[in-house]
Formats: sequence, C-alpha cells, structure tokens
Amino acid sequence: MKVDWLVIRSEAISFRIDRRVPLMLLCLAAVIAVAMVMNVGRGEYPISPLDIVKTVLGLDTGNRDHAFVIHNLRLPRTLVAFMVGVALAISGTIFQGLTRNPLADPAIIGINAGASLAAVTVIVLFPSAPIYTLPLSAFAGALLMAGLIYWLAWNNGSSPLLFILMGIGLDAIARAITSFLITFGEIYDVSNALVWLAGSVYGRTWEQVFSLSPWLIVFVPMALTLARHLNALNLGDDVAKGLGSRVEWQRGLLVLVGVALAGAGVATAGMIGFVGLIAPHLGRQLVGTNHEGLIPISALLGGMIVVMADLLGRTLFAPIELPCGVVTAAIGAPYFLYLLIRNRKK
Repeated sequence: MKVDWLVIRSEAISFRIDRRVPLMLLCLAAVIAVAMVMNVGRGEYPISPLDIVKTVLGLDTGNRDHAFVIHNLRLPRTLVAFMVGVALAISGTIFQGLTRNPLADPAIIGINAGASLAAVTVIVLFPSAPIYTLPLSAFAGALLMAGLIYWLAWNNGSSPLLFILMGIGLDAIARAITSFLITFGEIYDVSNALVWLAGSVYGRTWEQVFSLSPWLIVFVPMALTLARHLNALNLGDDVAKGLGSRVEWQRGLLVLVGVALAGAGVATAGMIGFVGLIAPHLGRQLVGTNHEGLIPISALLGGMIVVMADLLGRTLFAPIELPCGVVTAAIGAPYFLYLLIRNRKK
C-alpha cells in the first residue's frame, strides 16, 4: 500500500512533463504558423506566404497594399482567433479536470451563457459603452454564473455531478433571458448582438488583441502553475485531501481561472462553442492525462481549431462568410454526440 501511495503522489503532485510534450508543442506551433499564414493570405485580395512573412517581419516587399491588408485587416483577426481558442481550450481543460467528466465544457455547463448574458446586456442596453467594458462585463457574468452553480451544487462539499447538472439548468435560464433582451432591443444593437452570439472574429482589430492580452498574460500562467493541483483533484477529493491538498480552496481558484478565460474569450469573439470540449480530448490522445502537459497542448490545439474554423468559414462559401462559431458547432456537435454514445454505459 505504501508503494501505491507513493506512485499516486508522484503522478499527482510532482512536476513531471511527458517526453512527448516538447515535441508535440513544436509540431503544433509549426502547424499553427502555417494555418495563420494561410488565414492571412486568403481572401478577395490574395497574398503569397512569402510576402506575408516579409511584411510581418518588416522587410520591404515593394507593395504598400500588402502592409495595409495584413496589419489592419487580417493579422489582428487571426491573432484574436488564436487567442480566443487558447482561452476557451484551457478553460475547458480545467472544467473537465475539476468535474472529472470528459463532457464538461464552459459552453455546456453554463459559464459561456452567463458571460453572453452580461455581454448582450451591455451591447443592447449600453451600446455606447467603451470596448474594454465588454470583457469585464462578460467576466462578471461568467463569475456570477459559476458562483451560482457552485452554491447550488454545494452539499457538504462541492459535487462534480451536481456542478454539471446545475450548470445545464442555469444555462437554459441565461439563454432565455438573452433571447428576451434581443427580442425587445433596438434593431441596430440587436443585429450586433446576433452577430456576436454566432461567434465571429469578423472585424476584430488590434483593440481587441490588446484588450484580450492582459487576461491571457495573467490567467494562462496561473493555469499552468495550478496544473499539478488539478492532477490531484482529478484523482478524487479523498485522495487529494490525503495528499495534503486544500481541496475547496484550490478548486475555487481553478474555477476562477477557468471562468476568467472563458469570459474573456466569449466577450471578445462571442459564443464559439465546443472548442473547450474538443481540444482537451485531442490533447489527451497526444500526451495523456497529466495536466502539466495537457494544458499547453490543449491551448495550442484550441488556437489552431478556431484559426482553421475562421479560414473555413471565409473560404467554403466565399464571398459569403460563415462565423467561425458556426463551423466549430458543425464539427463539435456531432463529436459531442459521439462522446455521449461512447460514454453512455459509464
């Protein structure tokens, strides 16, 4: 029994990185770079990959139109897509680890709905509010939703199963209130809210890049730092307490990180669903369940998914543009059903 305990402790607490993780990170970074170059280059005004690289690096290409199209129109949009994917994927990884449920996702358990309700309230009722208030309001809405779920799920301790069930119920309530606001809002503000709810990075500028960056700079390192505690919590509360973890304190801190990332992502690009569901599953297939390696891998996968979804949405039915949230839903919904069928006996 002593040996088994030491094995559990070494797997859950120690800082151990799978040897596959650095290689996977390099491969994913290369794939993401190619996807971002493709996304920047495609459009009504195509630009070659070589010219994109030269323009981004500040080398003279002899074409001023390239610099305008890349720096003002396409590069900030692509960066926003990548950053939102990173935020949603890390949030999904955290909530799947906390609930010990592979079907958990901020879009499914109500976190995104709380962020959306707060953001739509600002868009419809306070249309002249500054741009930086949108992430703050979405974070407040997501945090309030998480607090309600946590409180309602409390039964002499937090229950992962009740956390999911309460989240699904509150998600329906938040969506109903959001629909009510859209029904009675001004037509111009409602149209902006509807585009935003579809989940799109259309028209995103450097302003959105700079407003989202502080959230990632603060909370992504926090997620990586708390990864070993998430490993312990994923083993169950009793085992985590036996390993010396302060379960409720660490769970609350991880919920705060997951809520902040989900709220900032939703506030920036709207309801891009299923990224937090798909990316952690793909990450586990690549590097296993250790969150010290899973979180960075899932982050890059999430960024790649949203960038590719934006590219597909722009090119599949050009010149008609599909929001990237529609593309991720078209892929994620069947994948979610597949997971439900595969795990129904569990």
